[in-house]
Amino acid sequence: MHLHILGICGTFMGGLALIARAAGHKVTGCDAGVYPPMSTQLSEQGIELIEGFGPEQMALKPDLYVIGNVVSRGNPLMEAILESGARYVSGPQWLGDNILPGAHVLAVAGTHGKTTTSSMLAWILEAAGLAPNFLIGGVAQDLHVSARYDPARRPFVIEADEYDTAFFDKRSKFVHYRPRTAVLNNLEYDHADIFPDLAAIETQFHHLVRTIPASGRIIRPTHSEALDRVIARGCWSETVTFGADGAWQAGAPDDSGAFEVRRDGVDMGTVRWTLGGEHNRMNALAALAAAEHAGVPAAEGVEALSRFGGVKRRMELRGTVNGVKVYDDFAHHPTAIATTLEGLRRQVGPTRILAVLEPRSNTMKLGAMAARLPDSLRDADLVFCFGARAGKHALGWNPAEVLAPLGERASSYDDIDALVAAVTHAARPGDQVLVMSNGGFGGIHGKLLAALEARG
Repeated sequence: MHLHILGICGTFMGGLALIARAAGHKVTGCDAGVYPPMSTQLSEQGIELIEGFGPEQMALKPDLYVIGNVVSRGNPLMEAILESGARYVSGPQWLGDNILPGAHVLAVAGTHGKTTTSSMLAWILEAAGLAPNFLIGGVAQDLHVSARYDPARRPFVIEADEYDTAFFDKRSKFVHYRPRTAVLNNLEYDHADIFPDLAAIETQFHHLVRTIPASGRIIRPTHSEALDRVIARGCWSETVTFGADGAWQAGAPDDSGAFEVRRDGVDMGTVRWTLGGEHNRMNALAALAAAEHAGVPAAEGVEALSRFGGVKRRMELRGTVNGVKVYDDFAHHPTAIATTLEGLRRQVGPTRILAVLEPRSNTMKLGAMAARLPDSLRDADLVFCFGARAGKHALGWNPAEVLAPLGERASSYDDIDALVAAVTHAARPGDQVLVMSNGGFGGIHGKLLAALEARG
């Protein structure tokens, strides 16, 4: 079957394209801004990429158009598809209908930590010799790719996003996955462009819980009022808890970041790694509980995590110049920003942290979380915020006003070059520069490293 994928360079749709190719389908695709690294991965697999969404692509005459959620009404190719009556389906539904049936689906959902927890889980299964299939919104250092598929393998780890499926299907993506093992990592308000309030997101999580079989397992933290409400609406599966008072618990980390893991009060071993932050220990517990449900003993999972190398764009050190370290992190929600900074602060102690923030997600652009930003940045010594005044990523609020409670510690810019100059001027040997954005941020990491090098 020939599939033509609209929005192919997104992490999810690009991964889906690789899976479809591995399943034996002919795959072509298009996007606005065909760019690496996803374009490189796709081209290496013989997948033809077309720049833009021109209606002339109808001449390809695929058997099916697979639609990503970046596509909306008014898209020229989508309008042509609708006008012609051609067959089309959303990416998540195609995956749920054609790839996931018969698999042991291990889905990782939650407002934060989905990519990291999914990567940990896939790595544990890989280390245990299960060679899992997976579709993850990032690249784990140990797995090298974001998606993999072999129809002979039953485990399938998937990052289960609560964002809507497509312009014609406003349900969350994860309702199409029908997992046997589901991690509900946490639940907060997010995606203000899609959901009016937290209750609306809880309803989507309730729909996910309804799809899990009685022999399945739900893994959740012990203290979450939102998840309490979700489970109270109906639960038909085993529930396993992690965190304080949970079945799975993490001991306090030592100076190296290593921590003990306990299952029902029994010592399961020590995870010896350098990843910082309470959030990563909770992610680890969730991954261990999910892997156990797939047949991996806890002690074996703990040993595997001790060899976990982390995930790109999650506290990824991009370079060190003249004693100044520049990190890249995907944090963009206030909770993620706070936990990322807290983890770095625990790691570096009193050393100065310079936080460089791009509020780029739809929720942040709308200002739904703006009031929480000053407190989320409390562990930073200096804060540099980028806010475009116009264009696709323009903010609907004034960063200078929002960050005023931070006083002289915070400054805002609407020009990336001016921002780079300001950070470079402020940085001094020993500083930790933490760049946080869920986008490319105009290549700011390379610009900062080059500017620091030029300064000497």
